[in-house]
Amino acid sequence: MNPKTDRPADTARMIADKWKGGLIVSCQALPDEPLHSSYIMGRMAAAAREGGAVGIRANTKEDIREIKRNVNLPVIGIVKQNYVDSEVYITPTMAEIDQLAEVSPEVIAMDATGALRPGGLTLDDFYREVRTKYPGQLLMADCSTAEEAEYADRLGFDFIGTTMVGYTRQSSHLKIEADDFRVLRDILARVHHPVIAEGNINTPEKARRVLELGAFCIVVGSAITRPQVITRTFVRAIKHAS
Repeated sequence: MNPKTDRPADTARMIADKWKGGLIVSCQALPDEPLHSSYIMGRMAAAAREGGAVGIRANTKEDIREIKRNVNLPVIGIVKQNYVDSEVYITPTMAEIDQLAEVSPEVIAMDATGALRPGGLTLDDFYREVRTKYPGQLLMADCSTAEEAEYADRLGFDFIGTTMVGYTRQSSHLKIEADDFRVLRDILARVHHPVIAEGNINTPEKARRVLELGAFCIVVGSAITRPQVITRTFVRAIKHAS
């Protein structure tokens, strides 16, 4: 895919056919985690494909390049980068967008919360800059509230995600799975673009439920690809039983 020239509608239709009702596996490991390695993430993606995943979410151009060597699945690309003058860390500036464009992920996801980006840039301005520079690139909005999702939908993001629910100050009181996924149901009632359910969907039962409620597809990460997190849940359960 060429993000500067491809027609977004055609690419979105192709991805919709592949992703609808399916599971996207997030293959990420940060530098301080045991599995941090582009090679390992590539093999993790291959395992996810073998298990039936319809897409991969990945962090950094190096990991995405290696993942694309291993699997022929649509990729949601991000770059996690911290800046001292902003709370936004998921694809926060054009520098990260440019890095991702080098490896052509089918979708680029970015923080679409109310927080200002580095340099005081608003989501509106950043969105327009990205659309101008890469008009053919599909974009996913990582939101934390129904209000943010509705706003991102109006801006024109191709996919709306629940990625940040519970991870921002304005959503710290929310849990994606609370009250039978009330936040997700609220978002679904407000937006028109496909909604990707992501965040703390850590059991097959929860995954099935969000699809029943109307989510377009699902992203699962830690419950599949972070063994230290998976191990911790077992250890806690054992201690509680003891």
